[in-house]
Amino acid sequence: MSFIIKIPKAPNSIQKGYPLKNVLGPEAIKYLANNISHVYSDFDKNGFTKTAKSKIDELEFMDRARHIAKSLRPYLPERYEDAAKILINSLSPPVVETEGLGLAVLFYTPHSCFIADYGVDKKYNNDVDPFEISMQAQYEITKRSTSEFSIRPFLIQKQRKTLARLKKWTKDPDPHVRRLCTEGTRPRLPWAMRIPAFVDDPTPALPILEKLKDDPSLYVRRSVANHLGDITKDHPELVFEICQRWLEDASKERKWLIRHALRYPANKGNKTALKLRKAAK
Repeated sequence: MSFIIKIPKAPNSIQKGYPLKNVLGPEAIKYLANNISHVYSDFDKNGFTKTAKSKIDELEFMDRARHIAKSLRPYLPERYEDAAKILINSLSPPVVETEGLGLAVLFYTPHSCFIADYGVDKKYNNDVDPFEISMQAQYEITKRSTSEFSIRPFLIQKQRKTLARLKKWTKDPDPHVRRLCTEGTRPRLPWAMRIPAFVDDPTPALPILEKLKDDPSLYVRRSVANHLGDITKDHPELVFEICQRWLEDASKERKWLIRHALRYPANKGNKTALKLRKAAK
């Protein structure tokens, strides 16, 4: 029987007795080792497995993801671009659904950590800028899971170049890729590093929100709303102006987006937010 690249099963949501960190336990390490060894014959599966399992019990989810990514480094080619291509080739088929994917797709969090840790600086790539292969890797990973965390170092260190790529991706046929454009640029994305420049001035990412506000996928529109919700915490008046403008000829889908975006200031009793939410019903 031929080998099939796949990922381990996991619950649909966090459950009692199954902490999130268990998604990246010994079984996930085993699957990761098998998938990579299938596409990279020189991979020391046993060596990687031993390194990755070392001290993993004491780590929580994101620390496990970073530890596994760091453990991969010695067992993949030294040149980052070669290592990234192996990771891309080891991915399972893209997912089609946008809802109900559960926790299983978090299997690819170490892959994203690897890109974030080694894919920005050219010192890991024989002094050649690895931007293109890093974008390719994140494009593929997000079609199976998400690259919303790994894209952030690129936005911090290479804002103009990364934003230009994301603006192109707003036209991509895959809703997972389009969602990355707005979710990855959120100033205060939960679990992720903040983007200080966007906390101070969110306007560079606003053209992305404009392009995606009427996206056919609720998955994407919800992300637009959550991005605006982030901005309300630092620049509420800017969001109020945007929502007021978007109310003109707004569909019921866009009205839902506006209501969703204004939850935070509305819950604080802000009169403008309450008025806008009422107008969006």
